[in-house]
Amino acid sequence: MTASVSVGDKKQFVRWFLQSYKMKRRECIWILNYMLSNDELLEKTHFVEEAHYCPRAMVMSSTESKELPFRFYKGNLMTADAEKSFHDLRLNPDQDLYLQLNFPNRPPSPLYLSVLEENPYLPPDETVSAQDRLLAEELLEESLSVFQEETILAQIDEALDSNDKERFFELSTLLYKIKTIKKLESE
Repeated sequence: MTASVSVGDKKQFVRWFLQSYKMKRRECIWILNYMLSNDELLEKTHFVEEAHYCPRAMVMSSTESKELPFRFYKGNLMTADAEKSFHDLRLNPDQDLYLQLNFPNRPPSPLYLSVLEENPYLPPDETVSAQDRLLAEELLEESLSVFQEETILAQIDEALDSNDKERFFELSTLLYKIKTIKKLESE
């Protein structure tokens, strides 16, 4: 799991979240406000994605989300009863709670990213491996390179059409340098 997130950072995020989004169920607002008033509970709360894999988890959704409004998971049990889950929080503030908040998050909020932790219960086939991440980066790099070359070729065509020799030679030199560097990197 990633480094521990401070209670102060979690409070700041929850306050921002409550001010920024409306929840599908009002009980979610009560629960989040209760968390703000209970440092022991907030310290044991971990903001994760795919919380349903965790032994004790809660999933809440804002009105803008297409996800279910509320779910609480404990062991093999699942309930949509927010009052039962609130009761469990009050009785067991010392147990880890994994909280998933569903809300529009594009681009990701820096406050959300500052409290988001890696889900330690995510099955191995659900996580992105280092090899997959490397392949994705290589594909992205190659795509950007091809796009850059195509853009320069289009600009060369424009320079030829407008009989702009200076621009043509400038772009041709740039394209040559890019292709040379690419060739050297592949060797």
